Amino acid sequence: MTVTAKPGEVVASDLITVFIDGTEVQVPKGTLAIRAAEMIGVAIPRFCDHPLLDPVGACRQCLVEVPDMGNGRGMPKPQASCTLECAPGMKILTQETSAVAAKAQKGMIEFLLLNHPLDCPICDKGGECPLQNQAMANGAGESRYEGVKRTFPKPVSISALVLLDRERCILCARCTRFSEQISGDPFITLVERGALQQVGFYEDHPYDSYFSGNVIQICPVGALTSVSYRFQSRPFDLVSTPVTCEHCAGGCQLRSDHRHFQVKRRLAGDAPLVNEEWNCDKGRFAFKSGRGPDRLTRPLVRDNGVLRVASWPEAIDAAVAGLRRAGSRVGVLTGGRLTVEDAYGYSKFARAVLGTNNIDFRSRPASAEEAVFLANRVAGTELDEDRLSYTALQQAKQVVLVAFEPEEEAAMVFLRLRKAVRKNGLKVVTVAPFASNGSVKLNAELVATVPGAEAEALNGITADADTIVLIGDRAAVVPGLLNAAADFADRTGARLGWVPRRAGDRGAVETGCLPNLLPGGRPTGDVLARVDVQAAWGVDSLPGTPGLDADEQLAAAREGGFALLVGGLEPSDFTQANEVREGLENASFVVSLEQRLSEVTERADVVFPIALIEERPGHFLNWESRRGRVNTVIKQANQPMTDLRVLAALADALGRPLGVRTARQALAEFDELGAWDGARAPLSRGRGVAADHADGEVALATWRELLDGSRALDYEPALLETAKPVVARVAPETAEQFGLTAAVTVSGNGGWLTLPLDIVPGMAPDTVWVPTHAPDTPLSELGLVHGDPVTIGSPAAALERGEGFDQGEGGVA
Repeated sequence: MTVTAKPGEVVASDLITVFIDGTEVQVPKGTLAIRAAEMIGVAIPRFCDHPLLDPVGACRQCLVEVPDMGNGRGMPKPQASCTLECAPGMKILTQETSAVAAKAQKGMIEFLLLNHPLDCPICDKGGECPLQNQAMANGAGESRYEGVKRTFPKPVSISALVLLDRERCILCARCTRFSEQISGDPFITLVERGALQQVGFYEDHPYDSYFSGNVIQICPVGALTSVSYRFQSRPFDLVSTPVTCEHCAGGCQLRSDHRHFQVKRRLAGDAPLVNEEWNCDKGRFAFKSGRGPDRLTRPLVRDNGVLRVASWPEAIDAAVAGLRRAGSRVGVLTGGRLTVEDAYGYSKFARAVLGTNNIDFRSRPASAEEAVFLANRVAGTELDEDRLSYTALQQAKQVVLVAFEPEEEAAMVFLRLRKAVRKNGLKVVTVAPFASNGSVKLNAELVATVPGAEAEALNGITADADTIVLIGDRAAVVPGLLNAAADFADRTGARLGWVPRRAGDRGAVETGCLPNLLPGGRPTGDVLARVDVQAAWGVDSLPGTPGLDADEQLAAAREGGFALLVGGLEPSDFTQANEVREGLENASFVVSLEQRLSEVTERADVVFPIALIEERPGHFLNWESRRGRVNTVIKQANQPMTDLRVLAALADALGRPLGVRTARQALAEFDELGAWDGARAPLSRGRGVAADHADGEVALATWRELLDGSRALDYEPALLETAKPVVARVAPETAEQFGLTAAVTVSGNGGWLTLPLDIVPGMAPDTVWVPTHAPDTPLSELGLVHGDPVTIGSPAAALERGEGFDQGEGGVA
């Protein structure tokens, strides 16, 4: 029998012939013997080997016999198949046909078990442990070792999330190789030698990585365990469900394990085209936010100024009465948690039921320029592996990052870029005020840019068709930047990709959760586009005038006489949090669809409880426009209501049926509509200029870090403990100019904030960087966004001006 590599993988001239257990196999040059054996279904035992890590041959469990290297001579001793490259004509015998290989493997198992504790019944890995499986399948029934096994104090916290049981470690080096090769965080290593060798770390520097949970998953024994999952369950008691991560637009495929109607852990799924076998700590650990006492389980209705529990019929009647009173003066505000199906429901409910285009998913700093850009360059585009995808990132020669920090805002994009830099020599250019930690790990070329001047800096970069430009949603607040990016792509032939920060944003664009956009990228002002949707929805007419965006809706609500239907947002997500609160308080009527008590539900007239992500089906669209399925993990006799089902109930009560009430129906109708192939709204060609700053002012740079003050991280204290320290960053010359040493005060729009100072060489001058939504210090409370002019100074100078505060606190002067 002859086995050949899959068609299209390599050209015939790159194939060589080897013999595995007598079977002829054609493999690409450079293929490892362990991979060649897998092609014919022979599983060679291994511990250190991992297909996404460089070979190391540390555990020696995969030993094979090589009687012929292809030149008529054999190797005198068994060889590690995970480091042995196939040569033309090589003959390899595995444990299936070689007594020598079988004996060597049995000997290695016995050697590994000399010091390994037999504590499988209490080990978190017990039941899914490769060492346990190999010992049962190939090991001896009894041990010949009569000495004392080595022991260590246990467990050792190598970070707030990861615990180490050193006596279980078999020194496979998977964890150290992942940290060095994949995430670029070499904070753990193997120390000592011989029987004393162990995983070590600096006592004063815990393992600091956004990807630390991966070392737990790839550990082939129970040496590395999770703080949150430790002793929670046995693997064979868990029910596993594939899901898509709800936190960012990366679209990572995960495995959600639950028991007793409660998710116990989440692991990275196997998705070669998306997240391969990795994910970030936020996606892995942040799934407990809906378990607290603030979880909503029953509808609430405001009665005499106080919210009280109500029945579903009563709450629906109250909501319908309020929406009817509002008439056409009503707006729909959604957040980033919505699946494609729920977002489609909101879009259809606004147009076909409420009769308005007042809908916006951008519960964050936004602009009218961005709405036009999304309608013109993002909506209606489908997944194209060659045009713009994870695969395209790895094949590109240059990637330019504009208003986008991948490690913080789309962690899987960062890992794929790092892989391309390491494997393919990808050049990364970042247009930013300073080189972030992620940029340093990407060896990125920094174009140090004062906030607001990104468009001008972008135009100075050399690019061609082998260049990909990735632009983040932070670009919305820089005037002219999105138009400049589109113009840059058209002029140079570079491919342009928009990477939002939230999981639901890409689907919200496609389904028409924008005031100027119908589903499939159809402009609201286009008659043919409206007729197309009217026919699909079975309605006589749809509003043709673009509606109010989120900021305009809230401004109308502040003036009074304007109602709001709100689904999944927080005031602190916006630029002016206090103005959002004022709008919610002054609105004539507020309906909230929410999972937990929040600042919105406190101000709502009717509150509907909504299912958590693990309690609903659906899909997310990632930045590539790739669909990721959201399966129902927790199945109950009475499933909680989804946004879509609540909207359908409201539509029925209003006398204008929505026509869809399940995720399957909504997706089918959305797919039937398809993408618009007609005219789009043209982009303006303004390139943008940096904002002017008065003397004594600097430009504010800011973005959200991966682990921030988001409510999604609630009830997971170990994860929050790994968040980066909150600091303000300035260039050395800026620190000298303003007399800054240990701390800095940032003032603007009547508010102030004092933070510890970090002086960053090479940073753009006349700039101060502050995290956007750090725990307890959200910039939205000050009304500041990226590019705003601010005043900075030492705390002492601020005190002289009469601003009374302590270091690390913020407030309104």
